[in-house]
Amino acid sequence: MIHSLQRLLRCHPRTVDLVVAAALFVCSFPGSALTLPGRDLEVPWWPGVLVAGVASLAVLWRRTLPRTTVVVTLGCAMAVAALGYILTVLVIGPLMIALYTLALRSDRTTANLFTVSGITLLVGTALVVGPGSEPLVMKLLGPAFWLLLPTSLGTTTRLRAAYLEAVQARAGHAERTREQEARHRVTEERMRIARDLHDVVAHHLVLANLQAGTVVRLMRSRPEEAERIAGELAGTTLSAVRELKATVGLLRKSDGSEAPSGPAPGLAQLAELAASFEPAGLSVTVNTVGGPRPLSAGADLTAYRIVQEALTNVTKHAGTGAAEVRLSYAHDRLSITVTDHGGTAMPSSASGSGYGVIGMRERALSAGGRLRAGHRPEGGFEVVTELPLLPHPQGRSQGHPQTHDQNALA
Repeated sequence: MIHSLQRLLRCHPRTVDLVVAAALFVCSFPGSALTLPGRDLEVPWWPGVLVAGVASLAVLWRRTLPRTTVVVTLGCAMAVAALGYILTVLVIGPLMIALYTLALRSDRTTANLFTVSGITLLVGTALVVGPGSEPLVMKLLGPAFWLLLPTSLGTTTRLRAAYLEAVQARAGHAERTREQEARHRVTEERMRIARDLHDVVAHHLVLANLQAGTVVRLMRSRPEEAERIAGELAGTTLSAVRELKATVGLLRKSDGSEAPSGPAPGLAQLAELAASFEPAGLSVTVNTVGGPRPLSAGADLTAYRIVQEALTNVTKHAGTGAAEVRLSYAHDRLSITVTDHGGTAMPSSASGSGYGVIGMRERALSAGGRLRAGHRPEGGFEVVTELPLLPHPQGRSQGHPQTHDQNALA
């Protein structure tokens, strides 16, 4: 009910002003006839009503001309004081309404300046030309109180409205920020899904394609070798299905309450990864420089996927039978270099503009590292990645760098 009334009043401001002006004019009749106890009215009532009527009429322009309305109603109030009427709320009501509107629609400095000026002029008029029979306390405190009250109420109402508007603006901004953050997270998740599926599917499909081609070529001339490779092809496809199922299974989980179906791949499985390229005719050598240091789980998976993608690109594009993976442990970073000695005419997908290299670069950046890929001056292609290492435990020495050479494949 209250909200409906407020909405109705806001929709008809002109009607509200007419009602307020009429009420102020009606109040001027008893206000002009008001006297102190035991004393007769020293002036006729009708001049006060006439001046109050002019002030009440000025209230109709309080929304569009608040300063002018204050000036007109203040002049009328001073005239009422000069005529000898007692300055009560009944006769200076239009000035109070004008000051309230001014405080509501202007800044605090303007409202205070008009209020102080009004009090000074009104009290000065009452003291100089007002009735001498009126007590001094009423001449001083009465106008000051009645004019400070509407200014305070108007300023409070304005500040409250500004506060509510600021709260609504912050709520709207927070809502927009949440929507933007949600879209950003959806985009990041989509990119992560694309990278995972690309790494899993591309690696195994490339190997399966090469193995299937080898089986076709050797089926008549070397059936035993073709049969062996066909068996390895079955293992490759089975491994692809297993990894794809694990990846999709993680994507379909609605929360993190369930444990992963298996350990995430990392550099500990680098030897098995290198061996998986043997049926495709690629010999991979893994060299380690420096004492091995642990990586975070995310960085470890990133390192594995980058090596996997780089070796897959070598298998597809390099036209060579050998590649080298070099792990170099420094103080706080791990450098991974994957090189091959193929020709210099590499397809664009391996030269940095394809999705494979883009995915490797995104993975490195997401783990706090960086990646560089390009042709080598002496021929072949090179992928260099730097990833952050976990800090040394307290009290544990760093040790001396060592070099470990491991032939993952003969």
